[in-house]
Amino acid sequence: MYQYSRAIYRSIKDLIDPYVDGETRVEYRREVLEACEQTMERLAKDPLYFAKPDRALFQDIRRYFPITCQAQVAWAVREGVAAAVAFIESQIEAGAFDGGVARCRATTRKGKPCQRTPLPERDYCPSHQHLERSKVAA
Repeated sequence: MYQYSRAIYRSIKDLIDPYVDGETRVEYRREVLEACEQTMERLAKDPLYFAKPDRALFQDIRRYFPITCQAQVAWAVREGVAAAVAFIESQIEAGAFDGGVARCRATTRKGKPCQRTPLPERDYCPSHQHLERSKVAA
């Protein structure tokens, strides 16, 4: 998700209000970058319950831009967030996305998903690694 927040920031950083002094402009850039990163972090952690991430991000950062650039900023934010959402949706469909945290693919005896972290480069945790071996054998 880092690449999406940075892409949004890089596309709009030069549009930050040019009529403020240098120190204030640097502070504005930091705040815009932080807002982009926080939005992408929230989107990664809870993609199903973040209704309009593009609108939320634009509302957070619009005050740092002159009115003449706000349409361009809104477009960049909308396109960047749409790309991030599309990536997350593709990962969810593939079963490879769980809020950025990998989980074991096995289920418990009660039918709930295993909450343990899988072994590196594997699909299953140490308790369920026998399932991976039987899958490979089949």
